[in-house]
Formats: sequence, structure tokens, C-alpha cells
Amino acid sequence: MGGTGRLILIGRRLLQAVPSLIGIVIVTFVLTRALPGDPAAYFAGPAADEKSIAEIRAALGLDRSLPEQFWGYVIDLAQGDLGVSISTGRPVVEEIFERLPASLELTLTALVLAIAIALPLGILAATRPNSWIDHLCRVVVTAGVSLPVFFTGLFFVYVFYFVVDVVPSPIGRLDIFSLAPPRVTGFYLIDSLLIGDFETFGAALAQLALPAITMSMFVLAPLARMTRGSMLQVLGSEFIRTANANGLERRTILYTYAFRNALLPILTTLGMVFSFMLGANVLVEKVFAWPGIGSFAVNALVVSDFAAVQGFVLSMAVLFVMLNLAIDILYTLIDPRVGIEG
Repeated sequence: MGGTGRLILIGRRLLQAVPSLIGIVIVTFVLTRALPGDPAAYFAGPAADEKSIAEIRAALGLDRSLPEQFWGYVIDLAQGDLGVSISTGRPVVEEIFERLPASLELTLTALVLAIAIALPLGILAATRPNSWIDHLCRVVVTAGVSLPVFFTGLFFVYVFYFVVDVVPSPIGRLDIFSLAPPRVTGFYLIDSLLIGDFETFGAALAQLALPAITMSMFVLAPLARMTRGSMLQVLGSEFIRTANANGLERRTILYTYAFRNALLPILTTLGMVFSFMLGANVLVEKVFAWPGIGSFAVNALVVSDFAAVQGFVLSMAVLFVMLNLAIDILYTLIDPRVGIEG
């Protein structure tokens, strides 16, 4: 597929995402209004009387009918205004812009770590059936699938912080003795390297290690399992047997022919697990007091902070759409047979 074909693909995928985003906006609005609790009463405080609560409810626009509230929300959304969070008193856009890099740094680090372990593990298990590495792969897959991510996080904190004491306390992105680097990307690892502050880089990496390992365990299992299964299927194909019969080097057969043909289902799984990671972020961030968008969403849910919850869900939806678009483009790069119709 050429450059024009890819542009057509991108445009088509973006158009297909519009109805999904509209549906998400409607469903999120309705579900947040169905949450128990009164945001005006929370904002007014426990000592407020009925008159004060009514005034705050009117100021927040919650005294209007649902269609009127929804129309106002859509108008604000079209102008890039996601509202003001009643729990923090700040615009939701600012909160998301400030917290999203923390979540993405955690998620992407965990994803890179999982890929670095899962792909070699799956390939080795497929090329050495019933060996110790194959059994190790099965154990890792079983553990990763069966253990809830919050349990894994708490277990790691207990062992590596409380018992062995080889990691810093799980209190966020930096310890109390370090200062955040000047914001460029919002990723502490990158920003500290940009100014040559290796001390802050080490502190940020130490804080990031345990939550990233916890989340990588969550996605390592499906990736290793899919890699093993896909490689086993390809290695049993006729073209691989023909390549072996022609005397091609095993390394060439394995990485040039087998792995490339096994990549498409692995890539599909990669896209799925990344979307799951966006949800798992909420639990991991709460366990490690990580100041990301997941923690923000949980706190907003507790106090029925409508604007914050809607902003969080919409942000995740946009990320999911962009991720699927990237996966579609990667399909065309890996396998040119995947055309516009694919």
C-alpha cells in the first residue's frame, strides 16, 4: 500500500470512529447522572443548609433538565471545554494534561518491558517444545492470567519494599528528596535526561520500576501465549519445511520468515492488551499512589464529579481510537497484502 492508500485508510478509520465517540459521549453522560450522591451537597460541605446546596446546584447547572444539561455539555465539548472538576476546582482539561503523561509513562514502560520478555520467551518456547523454557513460559502465562493486578502489586510491595527493602516506598513518581524536572514532555525519565539530571532520572526510574513490573505481568501472559501459539503454527507450515529442505540457515528461517508471518496475530493481541492496560492503570495507580489519570478518575467517581469522569472516559476513548489506527497502519507495513479493504 502506498502513501495515498495509507492516507485513505487513516481517513476512513477516523470517520468510522466518529459514531463510536458520539455513543461514548451519550452513554458516559447518562451513566454519570445515574451515579448515587449529590455533587452539590459534596461541594457545599457537611455544614451547608438546603439553600446553600440549591444555590450551588444552580451554579453547576444541575437544576436544569437532563436534555438541557446534555446540550450544554455538547456545546462546551465542541469548544474544547470539558468543564471544571468540583473535587479539585480546576478545569478538567488541565487535570488531564497534567496527569496523562504520568499514566502514559507507566503504561508504555510496562508495555516495552512486557514485549522485551514475552516475545523471546514465546519464540524460545515454540522452538523448544516440552523443554524447561516451554514449561517456564506456561508457568508465567498461568500466573499472569490468574493473578489480579492489584494482588500482584500489593505482593510486590510487601516483598520488595517491606521485606527485602530494595525499592523505594510506593508514594508516587519521585521520593520526597527529589524534585520534578522542568516539564517538557511530562515524562520524568525523558525530561530528566534532557537536562542531564541523572540523579533525578535514577530516582524516577526506581519509583517507576515496581508499578511497571506489576503492570507488565498483566500483559506479559497473553503476549507470550500468543507468540508461542502463532510461532508453533507458522513453524509447522509447508513453506518452513521447504526452507529447511533447501538448507537455509535456522536463524534466517526463524526470524526472517517464521516470525514475520507470526507477527499479525501478535500485533492484534498487542493492541488488545494495551487497551486493557488503560483500564488496569486505575488499580496500579491506586496501589502505588501514582498521580496519573486513573487515580484522578477514581477520586472523581467517589464524589460524583461528573465533569472529571466524563473527561476521563472521553480521553480513554480517544486514546483507544488512536491506538487502533496505529495498529491498522502497522498491519499494512508488516503485510503489504493487507489493503485498504482490510
